[in-house]
Amino acid sequence: MEPFRQLSGVAAPLDMINVDTDMIIPKQFLKTIKRTGLGKALFHEMRARPDGSENPDFVLNKPAYRNARILVTGANFGCGSSREHAPWALLDFGIRCVLAPSFADIFYNNCFKNGILPIALPQADIDKLMDDAGRGANAIISIDLEKQEIRGPDGGCITFDIDPFRKQCLLNGWDDIALTLRNEGRISDFEARRKAKAPWL
Repeated sequence: MEPFRQLSGVAAPLDMINVDTDMIIPKQFLKTIKRTGLGKALFHEMRARPDGSENPDFVLNKPAYRNARILVTGANFGCGSSREHAPWALLDFGIRCVLAPSFADIFYNNCFKNGILPIALPQADIDKLMDDAGRGANAIISIDLEKQEIRGPDGGCITFDIDPFRKQCLLNGWDDIALTLRNEGRISDFEARRKAKAPWL
């Protein structure tokens, strides 16, 4: 997993509450178990018209936000089913951080397991960041995970809380497999002792 330390980029404003995982990545795109290629289907039903053409009114189709790295959105983001394809699609599109007043628990956990930083902030801070994001491609937002700071284009600073263990995992790029492999020596020693004591197993 790619470490997350600092991120500066365009933030896209998606001023909607209760954005569920079927809106993030519709069910017809769940046939794959690969983490790549899903970015083109992100928010498919809002990004595309019924004839398949782009909806020019959707934020991620606007020229200023096509390369957005941050998403500023409403409360209860990621509700609905537990599909891990939702963070996969965000990451494949290029989104590394989601800012919202609140998140659905399973989606929130899945973000950390896939290298995305979800930050829950008071509504007043989200309103300010939504306004910043609305300024377009020239309004760069910067996030420093080590310092736990978000800086807007006007230089204002917002601090955020994060679980220390999850913070260390993101800073070091540790997913569940990487965390397990940190104990590879101890695991190998255990397996060797077990094989010596019970070779029939």
